Amino acid sequence: MFNQEAYKGDLASNYQLVTKQLNALLTGENDLIANLSNASALLSQFLHDVNWVGFYLLKDNELVLGPFQGLPACVRIPLGRGVCGTSAAERKTLRIEDVHAFPGHIACDAASRSEIVIPIIKDGNLVGVLDIDSPILNRFTEQDQSQLEAFVEELERHI
Repeated sequence: MFNQEAYKGDLASNYQLVTKQLNALLTGENDLIANLSNASALLSQFLHDVNWVGFYLLKDNELVLGPFQGLPACVRIPLGRGVCGTSAAERKTLRIEDVHAFPGHIACDAASRSEIVIPIIKDGNLVGVLDIDSPILNRFTEQDQSQLEAFVEELERHI
């Protein structure tokens, strides 16, 4: 159905393409785990210089590891702790240039240097977060943030 894609346009066009691919992957499927699994795989093959792409889901007032691509990760993150827990508690995207400078950072992968976390909200309720780590300092730009937020908005339509 899908092949490894060689994205050849500018960054904005490439993000728009990967978001369209997400829509194609998720249309007609309503299983949350299946959809998040495909979304993490799609982003992992699209993004360069990242070492972890995945989801944490809100369960019993904490974030619990969901589908991901990368090394084994922390299983549970309290709301308000680390980048993921803070993003979830504040319901806002956090783009962190240097995770080691973030107060209370939870180091699941010692190679991670920068991170972006985007909350997933459906019908006003927090579902979880999309978490992307990179071994490169300041990997994520404002353009990455706005395009990844659009990707999450598309994902929210399918969950």
